[in-house]
Amino acid sequence: MQTYTRRLGHQFSKSTTSSSQPSLRSLYSALHASRFGSQQERCGSTIASTGAGHIVRKGTGGRSSVSGIVATVFGATGFLGRYVVQQLGELWYSLWILLKGSEDSPRHLKLMGDLGQIVPMKYNPRDEDSIKAVMAKANVVLNLIGREYETRNYGFEEVNITMAKQLATIANEHGGIMRFIQVSCLGASPSSPSRMLRAKAAAEEAILKELPQATIMKPAVVVGTEDRILNKWARFVKKWGFLPIIGDGSSKIQPVYVVDVAAAIMAALKDDGSSMGKVYELGGPDVFTVHQLAELMYDTIREWPRYVKVPLPIAKILASPREMLVNKVPFPLPTPAIFNLDEINAYSVDTVVSENALTFDDLGIVPHKLKGYPIEYLFSYRKGGPNLGATISEKISPENWP
Repeated sequence: MQTYTRRLGHQFSKSTTSSSQPSLRSLYSALHASRFGSQQERCGSTIASTGAGHIVRKGTGGRSSVSGIVATVFGATGFLGRYVVQQLGELWYSLWILLKGSEDSPRHLKLMGDLGQIVPMKYNPRDEDSIKAVMAKANVVLNLIGREYETRNYGFEEVNITMAKQLATIANEHGGIMRFIQVSCLGASPSSPSRMLRAKAAAEEAILKELPQATIMKPAVVVGTEDRILNKWARFVKKWGFLPIIGDGSSKIQPVYVVDVAAAIMAALKDDGSSMGKVYELGGPDVFTVHQLAELMYDTIREWPRYVKVPLPIAKILASPREMLVNKVPFPLPTPAIFNLDEINAYSVDTVVSENALTFDDLGIVPHKLKGYPIEYLFSYRKGGPNLGATISEKISPENWP
């Protein structure tokens, strides 16, 4: 240690006296300066009190770095949340991820940052004080909360309107929240036949009224490894051998890859504030009808396409009992699979990006095409293994099987 300290003595002599031993911090600083130069920038926050300018600053690099920015992520344990947390970790954010369920639910997220960088915190969405506590030290707030069906505990209006408006109000009173990002849904409109989409539209209006500088992201149907559309269809096909198609399946949708949506959120956080107060519609590069998307699913899992077309009025009748009983029985009802009344209403109309809307292009992102890598997770549904499948294995004789 003495030899080492003599070698770097000129580096720390100004900060230590001749009678005191150099501290580990001073030794590290001296070593860092000798390797990278004394003028090397360290990790730190560049957030201004006005909220203007860049909010992400480069540090020494790696997930162990600290930018000085604390992001509070509501809905982090959901499908989109894990991809957002992963990319936030790369930006050296300190993350407070909020959960209201089991303590094990965020354990997969803690691996996306260094020790202590990602902090799970419990909160009660109906308790304003608990929300204020988890937002107390935040610079950035992301609201990813959403659900495509109702439960006996939470309805569409409470989840999508009340909670979102409450977060915006608290963020406004906080005074130190530089960026607020709300994730809504493509097709959200006061005139939508879907209750969830009407609630999302009301939430957007309430947030922008409270926080005009908030950024709204409106992704289309999100596709990815844990998605709730292609996985749901594939499981139904493997179990029952057919797929119900509501109506004639001609409604248009514009599915988007989940990694692209997370990248859009990161792009908004890293810009110079140009995305503040704006609404972005995030759709994939290709428009599908519901029937065409089902064909892509069948082609990927290598099953022979078999459909049962269910007229829209009949589908609504099949889905109605759960909607009528959800708040009347003293026990939770099963999660709707295919016949979800609100989803049926949402898919009864076209849901595509508007002509003059801000899109991925305005954020400098080129979204992935759906066919190929983004849906390779469906290989797990192939009969006989990922290299086979019913449409392949039934065409070859057993003698030629690998």
